[in-house]
Amino acid sequence: MSGRAEFPDRSGDVPRHETTSLISSDKVEGTAVYDANGERIGSIHSVMIGKTDGVVAYAVLSFGGFLGIGNNHYPVPWEQLKYDTGLDGYVVGMTKAQIEGAPNYEPSSDWYGRHGTWYDDVDAYWTRPGGYVA
Repeated sequence: MSGRAEFPDRSGDVPRHETTSLISSDKVEGTAVYDANGERIGSIHSVMIGKTDGVVAYAVLSFGGFLGIGNNHYPVPWEQLKYDTGLDGYVVGMTKAQIEGAPNYEPSSDWYGRHGTWYDDVDAYWTRPGGYVA
């Protein structure tokens, strides 16, 4: 037994309401991400939440490729993203090149399974000397 329940399609559920400070994860996924100059660089594919502490640790950004084909996923520390109501999306205070240099994976790969310490690689990239730290 995997410990995971199978959930039916929830698309018919009562709409999830957000507050001024809270948002449902399904509304975060797909939200646009912009660089510090307001240029759209991709969108949020998913969020990674600590199992025991409930804290959002990473936003997995999706960008690259053409028309969604060839996109890669880039885990970025959640605290690097700030919501901008004017853009109706998240802004990262870094360049696309800085993100492209970060550890990433193709959507079809089992990156999490093959790289059991992937979060160490991600954390090391974002906190290394000369790396991006907010």
